[in-house]
Amino acid sequence: MPEQPNVNIGKYGQMRLEFLKNHRRGIYTTLLSEGRLSEHLANTDEEARSMIDSLTSELAKKHGIDEHLKENNPLLWVQEMNNCLVSAEEVVLQDFVLK
Repeated sequence: MPEQPNVNIGKYGQMRLEFLKNHRRGIYTTLLSEGRLSEHLANTDEEARSMIDSLTSELAKKHGIDEHLKENNPLLWVQEMNNCLVSAEEVVLQDFVLK
């Protein structure tokens, strides 16, 4: 079996790993035996983070969460941005990481 490089796979890479182990055993075994598992997990993590950042920004813009709100009501801004982040993360997990 090829040796896996030591790569930091991050939160979403870890989630993808657990999903593959538990629900897509064939894909997991193939990636592992071909020595591509770590690269796949690192790429998944990087792409998921990028998608979440982009979607969070889109949601914030759509809901009118801007610098003006941040200056006038920082607590509300944090609450609204956290809502956008959670929504974006949920979409990315269901449509990308856990698929």
